[in-house]
Amino acid sequence: MPTPDFVLSLRSKIGTDPLWLTGVTAVVTRGSGDDRELLVVRRSDSGAYTPVTGIVDPGEEPAVAAAREVLEEADVVAVPERLAWVQVLPEMTYPNGDRAQYLDLVFACRYESGTPFPADGENTEAFWAPVAALPPMSADMRARVEAGLSDEVATRFQR
Repeated sequence: MPTPDFVLSLRSKIGTDPLWLTGVTAVVTRGSGDDRELLVVRRSDSGAYTPVTGIVDPGEEPAVAAAREVLEEADVVAVPERLAWVQVLPEMTYPNGDRAQYLDLVFACRYESGTPFPADGENTEAFWAPVAALPPMSADMRARVEAGLSDEVATRFQR
């Protein structure tokens, strides 16, 4: 589901004016050491490789949203274990003129079960990639992955 119904409802009232939304990035890993792998998807809209991302529904707990997005997009059950990074992304304008800015919450998630595949049409691929040999990603997505892979106990905050 590319645009949540609640966003479409808001858009019918405010047009293309900026929306402040909460997003999640799920950095899902399995294995350990040199065998550690990351769940990667390839977005159908841009062709970019990323971890699973999505929008938190109204009233939804962010960790629940991260797990839901992983299941919806890649048919993988994942367990959020740590909030790794909180950041505000720059305002963006979509091709249709809609503007939005996101509070992005990056979760480090543990693989539980499932075989990845592009389950909901938002992605053309879903697969496990060795952490040591990830496909090309934007600097922003690399930073999110790095935060999720780190062994830090505390959450990172932009200051």
